[in-house]
Amino acid sequence: MIGLLLSGGMDSTAIAWWKRPDVAISVDYGQRPAAAEIEAARAVCAALGIRHEVVRADCSSLGSGDLAGRAPLQVAPVPEWWPFRNQLILTLAGIAAVRLGVAQLMIGALATDGAHADGRAEFIEAVSRLMALQEGGIEVVAPAIRMTATELVGASGIPREVLAWAHSCHVGNLACGQCRGCVKHYQTWKALGWDPH
Repeated sequence: MIGLLLSGGMDSTAIAWWKRPDVAISVDYGQRPAAAEIEAARAVCAALGIRHEVVRADCSSLGSGDLAGRAPLQVAPVPEWWPFRNQLILTLAGIAAVRLGVAQLMIGALATDGAHADGRAEFIEAVSRLMALQEGGIEVVAPAIRMTATELVGASGIPREVLAWAHSCHVGNLACGQCRGCVKHYQTWKALGWDPH
């Protein structure tokens, strides 16, 4: 069985459409936009007929940056950086994945996510080795790791009306229009020649 870590953002939404996993797993780890992310993920899964699992573990006291509603730590490479975020989310999703019988878990990392260490290809390879060593033997893959968001959306063939459900804001359940997530969302729509309004 193939699973997808589905945040409800643009990248994982496009991967859901492109790769059609058997199950999608969304994680509410205490991030500020969790409710909107999960609602977006739920809508995409309903459109595709994909089983949707939600994992909830409140780690908000451990967060930093935009996603936690706090000032970023001094070592933060970008404003939304949350220490060990992808490792945390993959661990929580992996727990559910083992129970569901998932053998391969996809993550929506892109070539442009290299600003933070846990968005790089070497991190994906390392965490995959780590998770494969454990019971359940889950392989972690990033099918779009060599693509930009624009290239991914183009390759996925996702219709505009489905991509419009994606929630990319880092600071809340309504798009702020100013954070890096909102700016990337808008720039991707613009690069595709689509009107995001």
